[in-house]
Amino acid sequence: MTAFSDKLVEILNHGSLNLALGMGYALKIFDLMDGAQKALTLDELAKISGLHSRYLKEWLSIMVCGEIVELEKKQGEQLFSLPKAHGDLLCRRAGNNNLGVYTQEIPLLTAIAMDEVQQDFAVGKGVPFSKYPRFQSFMAELSNAKHGQVLIKDFLPSVDQGRLVKNLESGIRACDIGCGQGVALNLMAQAFPNSEFVGIDNHDRAIDQAKKSANALGISNASFILQDAATVHQNKSLEHYFDYICAFDAVHDQSHPLQVLAGIRYMLKPEGRFSMIDIKAQSEIQENKDHPMAPFLYTVSLMHCMPIGLNDKGQGLGMMWGRQKAMDLLTRAGFSRVTQEEIPNDPFNLHFLCRV
Repeated sequence: MTAFSDKLVEILNHGSLNLALGMGYALKIFDLMDGAQKALTLDELAKISGLHSRYLKEWLSIMVCGEIVELEKKQGEQLFSLPKAHGDLLCRRAGNNNLGVYTQEIPLLTAIAMDEVQQDFAVGKGVPFSKYPRFQSFMAELSNAKHGQVLIKDFLPSVDQGRLVKNLESGIRACDIGCGQGVALNLMAQAFPNSEFVGIDNHDRAIDQAKKSANALGISNASFILQDAATVHQNKSLEHYFDYICAFDAVHDQSHPLQVLAGIRYMLKPEGRFSMIDIKAQSEIQENKDHPMAPFLYTVSLMHCMPIGLNDKGQGLGMMWGRQKAMDLLTRAGFSRVTQEEIPNDPFNLHFLCRV
């Protein structure tokens, strides 16, 4: 076989593994095997998981051949185990190191948007947000995995050399743009009860869920606004209202990102701070060839971020818009002081700390 045919075979195998890994993660099979702390028979795994043994056997066959799960024979019985080192990356306990949660992304996007994305290749109008309802729940799950352990403990203390946390403890007004179902905002509101937090998103179902989550947690210092961030300048009550604004991987999804960034500047008080957290990438394709996850990230962008951004005659930035284009748009939006900073325990994102 040629080198390229070997590569294609590897792609087919790894693509199949991704699908099976995503199923195993969604069904919490990895968590159960990890928690057992011993090798399990097929029947034992079926019993603790409540799943059908025939399906489990086929799934385990993929995992064994893909070198994810280990198989041993003992006294004539097949025993299956998940190595701890694999659980450190595949299970929910992995927190910010959880790569298992991402295995669901491509299968999910394929199931809900493949036809629409292929049809839009010819016209370029964008895929309506309504085509991605299940993706919102996935993004909330992803936010839980990313923010649960590091947002309060690592990221916020790193902003402006710890000054932000002191301000949040004393009491300021903060906003999360593109807040989705409110995972990050509610975490911040719980951690800093003296501050006021406002989440802004243009998806009504996400806002409804964010409100329900805040109520369920008994949070009284968080509120949510259904608003297109590109039109916040029409809301006079928000002019120079916030001391701090953040946007977690949200700006690249916007149809009109320059207007969104200008709106964020409009909402900031003088000397206010804006944290734009986005994918650490370059703006030119050739400069991303060495990125360890470039094909995956470009595919997610093709299936979600870019089509969403093309709606309403939008720009369609895509996830891999890159730091150069980001700096250009931030400057054009009026942010005169911008620093690019690494994020603790997050090798894939970059923190653009902006001041007016």
